[in-house]
Amino acid sequence: MNLISALAFVHPKAKMGDNNVIGPFCYIDKDTVIGNNNNLQNSVTINVGARIGDHNEFFPGCSISTKPQDLKFKGEETICEIGDNNSIRENVTISRGTASKGTTIVGNNNLLMENMHIAHDCVVGSNCIIGNSTKLAGEVIVDDNAIISAEVLIHQFCRIGGYVMIQGGSRTSQDIPPFVIAGKEPIRYASINIIGLRRRGYTNEQIESLHEAYRLLYSKGIIAEGIEEIKKNLPLTKEIQYIIDFVSSSKRGIIR
Repeated sequence: MNLISALAFVHPKAKMGDNNVIGPFCYIDKDTVIGNNNNLQNSVTINVGARIGDHNEFFPGCSISTKPQDLKFKGEETICEIGDNNSIRENVTISRGTASKGTTIVGNNNLLMENMHIAHDCVVGSNCIIGNSTKLAGEVIVDDNAIISAEVLIHQFCRIGGYVMIQGGSRTSQDIPPFVIAGKEPIRYASINIIGLRRRGYTNEQIESLHEAYRLLYSKGIIAEGIEEIKKNLPLTKEIQYIIDFVSSSKRGIIR
């Protein structure tokens, strides 16, 4: 049984599971699907195209599956997928997709802090923390277990690697490879994210291997030569292969 405030509006064509709480002044539009055990506190807007999983909490003022802020959007049918166990704080906005990809995706177990924005066709993985007022432009990809601090600006089409820590107030127009701390102005590689990796259970030996990988990667003026140095000098564990694959496939180039 759902608990829906008399002051909320739920479109008759919205689909809803069980045990959801819909607070006062919430607005749930048509062509929306909401799973089970979600809590919409109050003044939450769920727009056309939202596909929401289970056990999510939405705080006041957030707006999900908003119309993309993209002039190429012509009203095509697109969606916004939200997984399970996410905490989506006050005034967060998440746009639905465009014809480019069709879908904006947010995974599971994420904390999206107050006033941050995820633009059209972004893909945010799972177990991420994204800080207050951070903005992700269109088609940004954030891999699992990334931590992005407050007031970070990320250019469209960038990719953020897993297990990173990005310093508050940073801005990037290039990809940020996995396992690193990135910061300063202009943004650049600072070190391996040692504390974050230890919290995730990485051993000292694994952390040292990652540190050596980045020493080799950045030791050459040409990134491709740095990748060859990694291949020659380090065992190709899944973490090292992740770095190689990430850097090799980067279309915007990586921070240095």
